[in-house]
Amino acid sequence: MRVLGVDPGLTRCGFGVVDGRGGRTVTPVAVDVVRTPADLELSSRLLRISEAAESWIDLHRPEVVAIERVFSQHNVRTAMGTAQAGGVVALAAARRGIPVCFHTPSEVKAAVTGSGSADKAQVTAMVTRILKLSAAPKPADAADALALAICHCWRAPMIERMARAEAAAAEQKRRYQARLAEVKKAGTR
Repeated sequence: MRVLGVDPGLTRCGFGVVDGRGGRTVTPVAVDVVRTPADLELSSRLLRISEAAESWIDLHRPEVVAIERVFSQHNVRTAMGTAQAGGVVALAAARRGIPVCFHTPSEVKAAVTGSGSADKAQVTAMVTRILKLSAAPKPADAADALALAICHCWRAPMIERMARAEAAAAEQKRRYQARLAEVKKAGTR
């Protein structure tokens, strides 16, 4: 499975691609950070991020895009920009029919370090070790993008099993309710 991991941001948006080969084996493919100047108009910054996402998707052909979910930040303006950057990346993937999955920072940290409260240095160190890189990816946004891709490779089988189980439970509930309705209907005759 080829995964494009994205650590969204307006100033720095990390992109990282890994190939998952079953189990916990992952291989690095590419990593970089797209930067946009803070003095540039918001729409122009989002356009640059969108163009970069489209280029990465077209070049690396991921099977899925994993984006960090923005759920809480102290600075509302930063959170909005981060969410907007993630949104344009998700849109670029959706236009190409590529599934998009969102992972929280604590899910990513737990997947790669074993602790959902790990700091950026620990995440970078583990990404470097897991991918057997000769040097740590810099800046931290690059390492975070790779961590997102690794996280998705490792969590995807569980997510798929859970989706199948939920679908089976929903079907079982539907059948039960249909039988119950038949019994009630027969009892009123």
